[in-house]
Amino acid sequence: MNKSIFKLSLLTVFLAFQFLGFTACSKEDETEEEIIENPIENLPDISGYPIVGTNQTTFFNNSQSTTLQVEGSDFYGQNANYLGNTPSYTDNNDGTVTDNVTGLMWQQSFDHNEDGTIDVNDKLTYNEILALVENGFTYAGYSDWRVPTIKEMYSLILYSGKDIAPESTSGTGLTPFIDNNTFEFAYGDVSAGERLIDMQCATTNIYVSKEVETLVFGVNFADGRIKGYGTRNPHGSGDKAFNYLLVRGNATYGQNDYTDNGDGTVTDKATGLMWATADNTEAILWQDALKYAENSELAGHTDWRLPDAKELQSIVDYNRSPATDNSASIDPVFECTTIINEREEEDFPWYWSSTTHESMANKGGGNAVYVAFGRSLGNMNGWIDIHGAGSQRSDPKTGDPADYEEGFGPQGDAIRIYNYVRLVRNVE
Repeated sequence: MNKSIFKLSLLTVFLAFQFLGFTACSKEDETEEEIIENPIENLPDISGYPIVGTNQTTFFNNSQSTTLQVEGSDFYGQNANYLGNTPSYTDNNDGTVTDNVTGLMWQQSFDHNEDGTIDVNDKLTYNEILALVENGFTYAGYSDWRVPTIKEMYSLILYSGKDIAPESTSGTGLTPFIDNNTFEFAYGDVSAGERLIDMQCATTNIYVSKEVETLVFGVNFADGRIKGYGTRNPHGSGDKAFNYLLVRGNATYGQNDYTDNGDGTVTDKATGLMWATADNTEAILWQDALKYAENSELAGHTDWRLPDAKELQSIVDYNRSPATDNSASIDPVFECTTIINEREEEDFPWYWSSTTHESMANKGGGNAVYVAFGRSLGNMNGWIDIHGAGSQRSDPKTGDPADYEEGFGPQGDAIRIYNYVRLVRNVE
């Protein structure tokens, strides 16, 4: 074709598009603008605070996995007997994942550089993470992303994962505490001097104590725990770098809606769970906690049980603590027994969940998850509230607390073995 004729043809087409009100990229731009202007698009119609099940389908005794536990069995009432809402995710094929239980949409990958690998360079300081959304961060066509709360982030945790030792160096055969078939997850970047276990994901919840610097509550999908992390680099100079996943949708997620029923029970309309107002008033072993819950009768109900880890964490009030207002980290509608802690001061208990914290090490299923509604102490040249009230960790199911008088592990974690019980049941 003659070049002049070809140019004329192109001009004719361009003028035709102009006459019709289009440009060559208008349809693409229009679609992107629609998504940003209507951020509820591509989100399920879910509100409130539905709790995702832990995905723990294995049964455990005091030390390892065991056979099916039926009513009357020694370990009946554990997490695998009460599975809750089955975790369900949709890969949106645009770098995002929708949680079909919570209605939340998440970034899919911890690799925020989109370079195909997940390493230390994908992490940011806490202030840098907050600045992302403050500066109008846009991703996959959406501009309403936010840094998640601790309850939003914890909704992703799955206790089909297995804990790894802090000194582990090989990622072969490991199972993280997140659905790594849907989310793009990797352990810490050993080649950059990190540990495999260094996968702490920051949230908006801050814990301030008189004895330690400001702590950022984070979820670690490598070891299956919540703890408060200092914002300074514990292994060097400068600020600590965190992993992060941003979230959008269901702005009411994590907000409780309590009603005091006046009969020793509290109903959370947001989650559909009923709780005992008071605890069991004494520290007991995990197996005894299962039996206590299963045999309880309160307010005319006999279907009480021990809550799983995510149900128990749902009633933590991260705006309250012994350090800030001399109270347990729970709404005042509840009653908490007071205890004397490891440093001989008045405090509030840790509570058992029905969830086993499985490990890659020899202890296997020997630990169960607890949530600290009081201080979470570690012995660092003296006992300090090192992890923060509202942390979630694990204790041995059996043993002698006297064997851990100086604490355990690199941060001297307090080990109690005997913890308290808060009953739960599903609202009919």
